[in-house]
Amino acid sequence: MSEINERIERFRNMAEADPQNELGHFSLGRALLDASRFAEAIEAFRRSIAINPNLSKAYQLIAQCQLKENKQGEAVATLTQGVKIADARGDVMPRNEMVEMLKSLGAAVPELKAATGPAVSVGEGQVLCKRCGKPGPKVASQPMRNELGRQVFENICAPCWREAIGMGTKVINELRLDLSDPRAQSVWDQNIREFLNLS
Repeated sequence: MSEINERIERFRNMAEADPQNELGHFSLGRALLDASRFAEAIEAFRRSIAINPNLSKAYQLIAQCQLKENKQGEAVATLTQGVKIADARGDVMPRNEMVEMLKSLGAAVPELKAATGPAVSVGEGQVLCKRCGKPGPKVASQPMRNELGRQVFENICAPCWREAIGMGTKVINELRLDLSDPRAQSVWDQNIREFLNLS
């Protein structure tokens, strides 16, 4: 079995074992997109946003699949919705990428509130969380001594990090990852980044 098919099966098993696992569905969608199985990828991404509508990156990837399927009207609708969600959450990178996609399709770009709206007040010891989109208490200390650890410390609230630890444990168990293997560590890091909405 090829590497991509193995990835698809691993993530399909992960999603089926826990139907409320947004990351399992999102990762399955990514693997299906990589395999050019666009209709199946759209379905997996849609399941992930049914669980967590704030996964702005999923809207972008759905639109990419829709364009590959020659469904430009559907892609424009998906991108418009995705831009609004990314903008409201302050997800700058996915928002900007979807704005560029809309422009390249000759479609109208929704009014961006993040650029014009009032700044969200973040108090002492708080962070504006990239996952939940709200101010929350910071993680007590940088959880890992790498770039991902720094991003978590600077961008993720403590409750969302606790949730990510639980999800990370599921990823390790369900994918049978040996974190002493750099490839397994990379898979874990990618899953945690996607779960936390860190680009």
